[in-house]
Amino acid sequence: MAALALVEDGMVLGLGTGSTAAAFIELLGAKVSGGLRVTAIATSRRSFEQASALGIPMLEELWAPLDLAVDGADEIDPDLNLLKGRGGALVREKLVAVAARRFVVIADDGKLVDRLGAGEGVVPVEVLPFLWRETAARLESLAELTWTLRGGDDAPFISDNGNLVLDLQVPGGLEDAAGFGAQLKAVTGVVEHGIFAGLASACLVAGAGGVRAMGDL
Repeated sequence: MAALALVEDGMVLGLGTGSTAAAFIELLGAKVSGGLRVTAIATSRRSFEQASALGIPMLEELWAPLDLAVDGADEIDPDLNLLKGRGGALVREKLVAVAARRFVVIADDGKLVDRLGAGEGVVPVEVLPFLWRETAARLESLAELTWTLRGGDDAPFISDNGNLVLDLQVPGGLEDAAGFGAQLKAVTGVVEHGIFAGLASACLVAGAGGVRAMGDL
């Protein structure tokens, strides 16, 4: 994996969540067993457990910026804005991305879109469980959108932070991803959303012709 070439001895890393991030963690673990010295912080319990089992020294807190964070994405637009959160780790993923000097996304070219959310994509929003239906109603008032409670009423998905996730469908997608993200964040009851605008340093995108870099590595 091309992202592994960015990892240098002594780095402090951010490890993402999802199938692509899991593949990166697996390869990183092999490098660590071969003598590479790094420490890392994970964006989910699942990634923490995987990395720990592979012998990667893990942190629970940071005292300085991360050297590099590597994660996947659900959608990537031409400006390297992202939709993330289908794995339910969007809050910790964003905290880690913001804490990194470089945030590099790894994905296949099927994740490239002209506009975030325009196809089958949804905008995940993590909300507090208390009065969550009131929060959902406030979200509805922002735009012409519909929402579903992830997991449904009978068995709702619970994030690592103990919160619920609402998946928003916005007809036509997001014309202004950053602006809509700011609107979402301002809604009382919202913890965080899955729009990552202006955070990715670069994307490494795999396709039939190999891996190409978008942005500044």
